[in-house]
Amino acid sequence: MSIDVLQAITNAVSNWQPPQVPEDIPQGDMPGDKVWIGPMSIEKANVTFQAMLPMLKEALESNPARKAVITVTGGSGVGKTCVSALLTYYLNQLGVGAFTMSGDNYPRRFPELNDMERMRIFRLAGVRGMLAEGVYSPEHAATLKELQLSDLDPSPEQCEKHPWLAAYQKAGREELSKYLGTELEQEYDQLENVLTQFKNGQEKILLKRMGRDDTALWYEEKDFSNISVIVLEWTHGNSGYFQGVDIPILLASTPAETREYRLSRGRDSNADTAFITMVIELEQLKLEARASAAKLIVSKSCELLSYDEYKQRMAAGR
Repeated sequence: MSIDVLQAITNAVSNWQPPQVPEDIPQGDMPGDKVWIGPMSIEKANVTFQAMLPMLKEALESNPARKAVITVTGGSGVGKTCVSALLTYYLNQLGVGAFTMSGDNYPRRFPELNDMERMRIFRLAGVRGMLAEGVYSPEHAATLKELQLSDLDPSPEQCEKHPWLAAYQKAGREELSKYLGTELEQEYDQLENVLTQFKNGQEKILLKRMGRDDTALWYEEKDFSNISVIVLEWTHGNSGYFQGVDIPILLASTPAETREYRLSRGRDSNADTAFITMVIELEQLKLEARASAAKLIVSKSCELLSYDEYKQRMAAGR
């Protein structure tokens, strides 16, 4: 089987043509996650797939079990789910078994609780920042509570009216950044264990499944005997906190584009709150800091970018 897989990839390197994409193709393994795949996602996936084929051939050749892991990463709403599903579909169409795996199954806390933890960290650090800067007072505390009840305490615009809030926001952002996308928030060890088992050729592996509340947590056995490639779809797929990825792919977007994507997708009802906007900005900075480790960078307009070109785009899009 491994020889057939390598031959299929070798043939595709020189003569692959995008297949017709049906309306409904299999997507990731995140419970309840489903998105519409449009023309832009297809174009982005086509460019990505063509460029990654030689890299995938090399990765499969270097693994004794003929297994490889691709990760599709990028800002929230940038198209990771769509592009990952398409890459998996294209591989399966070639006869190369592929499976889309969502890293969103591997946080330490379910979404609502994790949102609460993020908020707790930000607000506690913010108040301590006010104390450290000598701007805490009963009057400011009362105003801060009103802002918190309105979810406006992370909003930079509020600093114009309340200059002391800058100390709160600065300290809160700094502390929150130490949590977002780190081992404190994500179970990287569990994910790495899955990838290690896969690349060692283990056929049946238990995969974590996490929904949106504390009762929606279970493990599901997946048969990988006919799977040669895992496509890991995840914001933190190129974070550097875990091993096992052969081809990190970054779907690039400027901060403004990332927020626009998320709002158009409507993934969360509070997608445009000041806190979510701040989280997206912090995640964007982390993505940028790790961009040099990506083997492929694809722009919003479906162009392949060098790292230097990516940096120029990001600087221009702030």
